[in-house]
Amino acid sequence: QVQLVESGGGLVQPGGSLWLSCTASGGISGFYVMAWYRQVPGKTRELVAIVNSDGTITYADSVEGRFTISRDNANHALNLQMNILNPEDTAVYYCYGQTYSRQTLWGQGTLVIVSA
Repeated sequence: QVQLVESGGGLVQPGGSLWLSCTASGGISGFYVMAWYRQVPGKTRELVAIVNSDGTITYADSVEGRFTISRDNANHALNLQMNILNPEDTAVYYCYGQTYSRQTLWGQGTLVIVSA
């Protein structure tokens, strides 16, 4: 069974950067859509960025210009470069994927804390 595993979370100061990576057992070429979501305790999980198999990318307004999502098929990974982080970016970040057979998968999440 395909699994998504995130890595790269941690503690960073405001204004800093982090790189998140999501690897899929068996590769990511079978995913039609891949995305990063985030969730703050007590709040709804929200979309951060999404990339389709044709390369179309959409960002949440709150991260536009600061975050960059990318698919790395060679390394079977979905990445998220996060720059100019602020405390409002603190959340658990989840990797999401939908396969061509319409199976949806979530990773276990990785915690990002932005604090001085």
